[in-house]
Amino acid sequence: MDGKRTSIADPNGKDDKKNFTFDYSYWSHDGCKEEADGYVSPDPSHPNGRKFADQVRPSFPSRESSFLRREVGRSERHGTDLGARDAVALAGWDPIWTVSESDDFSRTEIRDATILGETPSLRPSDFARTLLQRVTDGLRSLQKRVFDDLGAGMLKNAWDGYNSTLFAYGQTGSGKSWSVIGYGPNKGIVPLFTEQLFQGVEAKKKTGDKIQFEVKFNMLEIYNEVVRDLLDASKNQKKGLKIRENPKKGFYAEGLKTVMVASYDDIKAKMDEGTLNRTVAATNMNATSSRAHTIVGITFTQKFKNAKNEETAKSSIVNLVDLAGSERVESTGATGSRLKEGASINLSLTCLGNCIHALAESSNGKKKKVPFRDSSLTKLLQNALGGNSKTVMIAAISPADINFDESLSTLRYADRAKQIKTTATINEDPTEKLLRELKEENEKLKAMLASGNMDLSGMGLSGTVVDKDALRKEWEEEMKARMMTNEKEMEEMRKTYEEKLKQMQGEQGASPAAAMKEIEKERKTTPHIYNLNFDPQLTGRVVHILKPGVQDVGNRRGKESSFVMLGPGIQESHALIVWDQKKNAVSVKPVNGDCRVLVNGTAILGETPLAHNDRLVFGTTQIWVYQNPKEANADKKKYPQITYDFAQEEIAAKAGIDMSAADSNTDMALLHEDLLEVLPAVEEANSISAELDKRAKFEIVIASPQMLGKEKGKTEVCVKMKNLENGMEYVWPKEKFLNRLYIMKEMYSNFEDEDEWELPVERDPFREDPNTEVRIGTVNIFLQPIAYMVELKEQLDIIDLKGKVGVMNVEVVPCNAKGKEYVEADDMFVDTPEELVGKELHFKVKILDCRGLPNKYKDIYCKYKDYMGDSEIKTKQAGDTANPDFNHEKFFSYKPVTKLLVDFLKNKSLVVDVMGKHRLRRSAMPRRADGVTTKDMLAADRDVFSKTSSLMNGFKIDERIVDPQKQSIIVELLLMKKTQARLQLKVDALKKMLELAERQGQGKIPTNFVRDIMKYPERAEELLSQLQDVDFSDEHYFKEGKNERSSSPSSTSSNSSSTCTLI
Repeated sequence: MDGKRTSIADPNGKDDKKNFTFDYSYWSHDGCKEEADGYVSPDPSHPNGRKFADQVRPSFPSRESSFLRREVGRSERHGTDLGARDAVALAGWDPIWTVSESDDFSRTEIRDATILGETPSLRPSDFARTLLQRVTDGLRSLQKRVFDDLGAGMLKNAWDGYNSTLFAYGQTGSGKSWSVIGYGPNKGIVPLFTEQLFQGVEAKKKTGDKIQFEVKFNMLEIYNEVVRDLLDASKNQKKGLKIRENPKKGFYAEGLKTVMVASYDDIKAKMDEGTLNRTVAATNMNATSSRAHTIVGITFTQKFKNAKNEETAKSSIVNLVDLAGSERVESTGATGSRLKEGASINLSLTCLGNCIHALAESSNGKKKKVPFRDSSLTKLLQNALGGNSKTVMIAAISPADINFDESLSTLRYADRAKQIKTTATINEDPTEKLLRELKEENEKLKAMLASGNMDLSGMGLSGTVVDKDALRKEWEEEMKARMMTNEKEMEEMRKTYEEKLKQMQGEQGASPAAAMKEIEKERKTTPHIYNLNFDPQLTGRVVHILKPGVQDVGNRRGKESSFVMLGPGIQESHALIVWDQKKNAVSVKPVNGDCRVLVNGTAILGETPLAHNDRLVFGTTQIWVYQNPKEANADKKKYPQITYDFAQEEIAAKAGIDMSAADSNTDMALLHEDLLEVLPAVEEANSISAELDKRAKFEIVIASPQMLGKEKGKTEVCVKMKNLENGMEYVWPKEKFLNRLYIMKEMYSNFEDEDEWELPVERDPFREDPNTEVRIGTVNIFLQPIAYMVELKEQLDIIDLKGKVGVMNVEVVPCNAKGKEYVEADDMFVDTPEELVGKELHFKVKILDCRGLPNKYKDIYCKYKDYMGDSEIKTKQAGDTANPDFNHEKFFSYKPVTKLLVDFLKNKSLVVDVMGKHRLRRSAMPRRADGVTTKDMLAADRDVFSKTSSLMNGFKIDERIVDPQKQSIIVELLLMKKTQARLQLKVDALKKMLELAERQGQGKIPTNFVRDIMKYPERAEELLSQLQDVDFSDEHYFKEGKNERSSSPSSTSSNSSSTCTLI
């Protein structure tokens, strides 16, 4: 990052560096240090310390404040001035900002006014004294780099009456939440915005302005297209809030709870409350934070009398949007309808990208329809994207080389977004006018309902409902909802600020913030457990304080437990936690053998003592950390910070995965990253399958690109789904499995709530359509022989993820332009493939048959792509047989041959996929009448990923490791035999030539004869017969430059030549 320019280069060196220009660029990846209070400040000793963008600029450390105190006292005693630059330099502190003084040292200026909030005009000693006071008071600078650039403008817009929106977009873990919300003392844009908003309100009140200020707050989450109110902790939010449309204001979430707030502390408390509700939902497996969008809405209204003495309201709606991780917007690897794969989990981000693309095209003069109505997110943000709003987008990227693809995608996304142009207007109208307009609209709506004349304009209903009665019902519902919203808005406008504040305080009841503070106080002295979450913002939000004696962990289906936990694998009575207060000892034990409890990644069967910072797993999704403050204080041991990744790596290590190999190279790091994501997901999917008795089993498989039918690429983590009823197996890409998992979670959540949870077969995530084509195996046909004009006729192994599943008989034969195959007698062999460049090349690819395939497949055929990869070539489809005949022949012709083609023939291969469909076998179908459940079937192989580590080392056939590249060895042997035969032919021809020359008593032979013998060894007899007729005593044959040498060996004797002397 260099100023406004951000550059990115492929770590593999494949592409040139790409440059992007944005309004601002910030670095916060490294170059920092954590202070005692948790604040992350620039580290002057680090190479990137100068460019680290902290959330709040730090005050001087205590060492520097002591120095300043001493120096100020010294300067006062001696009557001298202390220069600011000298003070900083002598303190040994290298500031991130620049302190500069004028030549006469009478004025001290600080770039960006980083210390005093405005450019000071002080004597240096006064400056040092003021600076010392700020340090002593422990106050941090009010100037924040990111906030100054982005948040300050939004704050000004709010005061001016403009709507504003801030998006944070990027890969999970890249810093979106860090920038928008922040963590602990590292305040992000949202808390700083609200903090300064109220500071401005208080400053205005002190001036005596007769302006009334109102600030309202709401917070919602969009997960899987469901809009959920985060300030509503009730459990009846399954269907979410309905999105309505107002012809003037656009889309809104009906029934969204909006609360009055009177201070920054109120907003902070509400944000904590909303985050806690998110955490509870995520912990109970109802949502996954990395795929949820969070929108914080702040409505700022200023009420005053205008020049005409009319009551006027100037309002601004500020939306602060933390989007889901952008890496989720990728192909599921599946075909078919969206509902079939349940891809609504990704719909909002996909639609947001489509809207941004269409808006960018429109801004460049092209007419494009913008699909705002395609998702919940884009509906609610229509104004922010293309309407009445001033909008800022933060694109967060990771500099890690393993995230190159995601980072490049994010930069391109942001580059499109910056082309969008919005038109914002000031929202200022007399209150009476607003009331009159709302009243008139309601009268109009009542008249429309009474007449029954449907007006669908601006409602988005036309075309969505086919049935006329259903359409009318939906229209009437929309009209009534709009009237109710208008009535509520009018009622709110008539209330005074004091009435609204009193109403809010009456509705709040017991403050959740007060309860949270009490828990925070208790956890400092009492043993407790707290939650771990993939999202660091949600970690530690749920805390269970232990009480002396026995407490139980269980789900809510049985008797009420001390600690209620939901999720797959949690039994009615799952585990007991015992605290012996006298001994200050805590232990945990599962209730029975079916209750899965892990301590530090190891499954336990009996009572196990706990130590401070131990990791606990209940079931498959409930991950907690045990802490005992007294134990921690007693041993003075320094404990590591426990994160979600730390716990998952520990579980993976105990399952046999060598996590240390992740540091060896980028590909291995990516593989381990995927494993950490998929390992717990597979365990969770199996637990849900067992509890819902879905007769499906999931296993992790590590697949090389060749095993997935790819000529090149990286090793991938996939998931094999086995239908335990019929034995059918399907290998899913990671993305497809994870998308299916979200629907499984939704089903399980409905099951726990005793709602309708079964889905139709076509939408069941545990089922695959029996007509789905599967890859039976793969064959790599290496084309190197064609590069030497040698035919290949081989029986090659068909390989799947486990090993050999059959053989394929193939031929690759060079031929002429008419398709006539060359034979051995044609001798078209070339010494080097480069000889083909510029010439014509014709050859045939034949796939004759497959033999010995498993008898569980039908409708078998083969497919592969041509050299350019533009078109897919398929054989005919065979019937219900394990030995299908194809007799497939494809003619390829290239005129002329390019170096690129030669390189492909030398080094690449045709990847042939053997495809088919599962054949239903009754012998593979267990009968439910036997009373065997999914849980029983899985019990025999409970640890479904215990074999993952061995899978990473290849696969076995008959107890031997199979090299998937062994076909290349066959080709090499073929070419070696051909080359050896050719060389032997040349050696024999040379021997005959030498014998003939010796018999004739010649000591010299023209080199053109030697060249021809080497080039045309198969025509040695013809050439040697010419040699017999040559009189080598005639020097004419050894003069150079007389004639051009003919390309025909028959004219060799008449050409000039240099001499080859026989020694």
